[in-house]
Amino acid sequence: MGVTQTAIAQEYPLSFSLPVDDALAENPEPMAQVTSVSQLKDIQSTDWAFQALQSLVERYGCIAGYADSTYRGNRTLSRYEFAAGVNACLTHINELITTTSNEFIPKEDLATLQKLQTEFASELATLRGRIDNLETQSNDIAAKQFSPTTKLSGLFIAGVQGRSSNRGDVNPRDGNKDTDDGGTNINLITLTQLYLTSQFTPRSYLFTGLLYGAGGTTPRFNNNVSRNDVFLGYEYPTDNQIIISDLNYHWLVTDNLALMIGTKGVNMTTAFRGPNRVESAATGPLSYFAQRNPILNMGFGHGGIALDWQFAKRASLQAVYSSYTPSNPGKRTGLFDGNTTTGIQLLLTPNDKLDVSLYYVNNYSADGCLLTFVGDECLSANSEPLQTNAAGATVTWQVSPRVTLGAWGGYTNSYIPGSSGNVETTNYMVFMNFPDLFARGNLGGIYIGQPPKIVSSNLRDGSNVPDSINSGGGRAGGQPGTTTQIEVFYRFQLTDNISITPGIIHILEPGHTPDNDPVTIGILRSSFSF
Repeated sequence: MGVTQTAIAQEYPLSFSLPVDDALAENPEPMAQVTSVSQLKDIQSTDWAFQALQSLVERYGCIAGYADSTYRGNRTLSRYEFAAGVNACLTHINELITTTSNEFIPKEDLATLQKLQTEFASELATLRGRIDNLETQSNDIAAKQFSPTTKLSGLFIAGVQGRSSNRGDVNPRDGNKDTDDGGTNINLITLTQLYLTSQFTPRSYLFTGLLYGAGGTTPRFNNNVSRNDVFLGYEYPTDNQIIISDLNYHWLVTDNLALMIGTKGVNMTTAFRGPNRVESAATGPLSYFAQRNPILNMGFGHGGIALDWQFAKRASLQAVYSSYTPSNPGKRTGLFDGNTTTGIQLLLTPNDKLDVSLYYVNNYSADGCLLTFVGDECLSANSEPLQTNAAGATVTWQVSPRVTLGAWGGYTNSYIPGSSGNVETTNYMVFMNFPDLFARGNLGGIYIGQPPKIVSSNLRDGSNVPDSINSGGGRAGGQPGTTTQIEVFYRFQLTDNISITPGIIHILEPGHTPDNDPVTIGILRSSFSF
C-alpha cells in the first residue's frame, strides 16, 4: 500500500523525500541533496509543511530534491521508500550525536524518530539486509570479475612536403657543385596504423599493430652522401603492403616492474620512456631527427625482451635486448647472432619540471649500418660488420607551463671485429617547446641540431667513409663539414583527435659537406587519431 509524502508530513513533522524505484516513478529523474529549502522551487513559505521541510534541510540534511529543483510533495511513495528515508535521517542524526552536544537535537525530534523506527522496523531491517547483500556481491564482483577484451585504436597521418632547388658536391666530393637535387617536387606521404590491445588480465595485455605507409621523401642524390638529410618522422613506406609493426606481450610483474616480450615492435623507441614529453611523429616535431637522440633508434630492433623498473619514486630503469634480420644476412642472422642491440636507460625526475635520462647502447651491425636513418649511419665504406658502443643523455626543463627547454647529445665508437681502427660519431640537439601557444592544446617548437657526424675514422682497407666519398686512398679523418638542421613548427589542435601542423626545416651544409647548397623543406602534416 502506498502513502503520500503530504500524508506522512502531516503525521510525522520530521518528514523527507527520496528517489523512487524507476519502475514506479512517472518521471524517474535523478535527485540530489539540497542545503536550503529555497532550492525547492515548488515549496512556498505559506505551505503547511514548510516549517518541517526547513527543519529537515537546515538542521538534519535529510531532504533530496529532483534534478529540476522540485520537491513534488504530493506524489505517492512506498513504505520501503519511506523506510529508506528514515534510515538516511537516522544515520545522519547518529553522526550529529557523536560530533555535537545532545542539546543540539530537540527531544521531540528524537521521540519522532523513535516512533518512526518502531513502526518501520521490518522495512528498515529488510533494507539493511539488502544493502549488506549488495555490498557483499559488489566486493565479490570486484575481486573476481574480469573478461578479456580487445580495444581498437588507430592513427592516420597525411603530410604534404616539398623542398627548394639545390645542387650538391657529389661525384666526387671535390669542392664542385656537380649534381642537381632530383627530388624537389611536392609529394604526399601517408601513414596508417591500427592497434589492437587485448587485455588478458588486469595486469597483462597483448599489443598488436598493423601499419601501411605510402610515399616517401626522394633522396637528394643517388648515393649515400646525404640520403637521410630530409627524412621525416612519419615516413615508413611498406611497398603497398600491410605489415605487422607490433606484436608484443606486456606484463606488470609487480607494482614497480613491467615486462615486454615479442617478435615485433620491441626496441628502444617503444621500451624507453622519452624525456621529451612532446615526442611524436603525429603531433610532435616533423623530422625523424628531431624525435629523439638518433642512438636510441639504433638497430631498428623487431623481436626481443624489455623491462621497466620504477625502483624509486623519481627514478626508473629501462633495458631492452632486440634483434633485426639484415637484408644481407651473410654474416649473422638469428635472434642472438643477427643485428642485435642491447640498451639501458636511467631516467631521473628530480622534480616535476626536470627530466634527465642517461643511456648506453651496444650494437652489432652485419653490414656496418647502424639503422638510425639519420645523418652518418653507415660507417663502413665496404659494408664490413661493426661492433658499436654508444652513450648519450637528454635533459628537459619546464621553465614555465608555457615554455620547455631541452637538449641531447650522443657519441658512438665503432670497430670492425678482429681488426684495428675505429670510427667515432657525435650528434646533438637543443630545442624549445611552447605548449598551449596562442590557444589551449596547440604546440610550437624550435629545434636546432647536428645529425650524427663522423668526426674521426681510421678503419683499415679503405673503409673510412669520408675518405671514400672524397676518392682518397684510405686516409684517416672525419667529415669536412658540419650539417646544422633548424626546424620550426606549429601544431593547431583542432579537436582532441585532429591536428594540423605546418613547419619549415632548413639544413645548412647537408651531408656534412661544406660545398652543398642549403636546403629548405616546407611541410604540412595532418593527423587524426581514434
